[in-house]
Amino acid sequence: MESQDQAMSADEIALYDRQIRLWGLKAQEKLRSANILLITFKALANEVAKNLVLAGIGTLTIIDDAVVTEEDLGAQFFLTQDCIGQNRAQAAAPAVRSMNPRVQVFADSSNISTKSPEFFSQFDVTIATELDITTYNTINAACRISGRSFYAAGLHGFYGFVFSDLIQHNFVIERSKSNVPSPTQETLTRRILNITTKREGDKIIEMVTKQEVYTPLILANTSPLPAEFTRLPRRKKQVTPLLSCLRALWEFQKTQGAMPSFSQHDLQLFTKLSREAHQELQLDISTLDSAFLRTFLQNLGTELSPVAAFLGGSLAQDVINVLSAREHPLQNLLLFDGERSIAPTYPLHPIFPEDLPNAMPAVAPAANVIPLNGKPGLGPV
Repeated sequence: MESQDQAMSADEIALYDRQIRLWGLKAQEKLRSANILLITFKALANEVAKNLVLAGIGTLTIIDDAVVTEEDLGAQFFLTQDCIGQNRAQAAAPAVRSMNPRVQVFADSSNISTKSPEFFSQFDVTIATELDITTYNTINAACRISGRSFYAAGLHGFYGFVFSDLIQHNFVIERSKSNVPSPTQETLTRRILNITTKREGDKIIEMVTKQEVYTPLILANTSPLPAEFTRLPRRKKQVTPLLSCLRALWEFQKTQGAMPSFSQHDLQLFTKLSREAHQELQLDISTLDSAFLRTFLQNLGTELSPVAAFLGGSLAQDVINVLSAREHPLQNLLLFDGERSIAPTYPLHPIFPEDLPNAMPAVAPAANVIPLNGKPGLGPV
């Protein structure tokens, strides 16, 4: 992330006064220099853009090659009837820009698959929404090669997900000084790098620098659940079957090239893939019943504003935390089930013979990024 050439003006400090009080001037300056890429501008991306632009990021680039349809008007608030037939990114950009004229907003109407891996190196964070698993994986690999943070997210009616791959992320939290020594390795993926103290009145505050390491989506999607979720029968039943259905959906898309329909063939194949994913995760098969499968399929491809608001707000807040290097970041898959009003987070990582921080590869294999039809660009993984 590049530093700003000039310090924040008095007007900017006044504009962002409430945020500065919340996370500090230095954090706001980091946001001010951030360059964000947002891919596919539908309901979920609307919410992400709104929150990031109002927070005062430096630059937002929206890329979407689709045109606005009547269906887009149902769950999006940056588009109007007059936008129908126009490119979705270009049509929405003026309304996004008007929310905070201090933020530079650019619209790109090209297809994301035409972009070379180097394209993603210019952005501090890439947020890919409403794409297929192959495209997610390819963009994730390109971001890893450049050492850039990556998020994938999507909506399916009452259901949705957010995935994060920050590669290796350092952040600082403040807490009251404890008399109990802190373990160097807090979790499989998180360790403490440094602890300093400061005095605030009668209290001693610890400034704890931590580091999280991450797994790319291509590996997380085939990784087991941590033992804490599968060790006890009671915990197994608490894991949402949405995880199995999401993995089945992505596998279906890879093999069939489309979303499952309600044809007998698609229903049988999707059910088979869901059950296989459920068993691979070592979950109780009774939690994946026909009612949930039917409801999940009925929600595919639809957008609901309340779900978009929750997921978009959660994603944007995590991006803000990451950019400002404060608070614990998402690690690494957030699922939202609107039917049951739950939003669990699952840390999904491969099992290595050594500890994860030392064994995790720095980047995804370069072979995952290949030309498309012989031309420079992002090809299938």
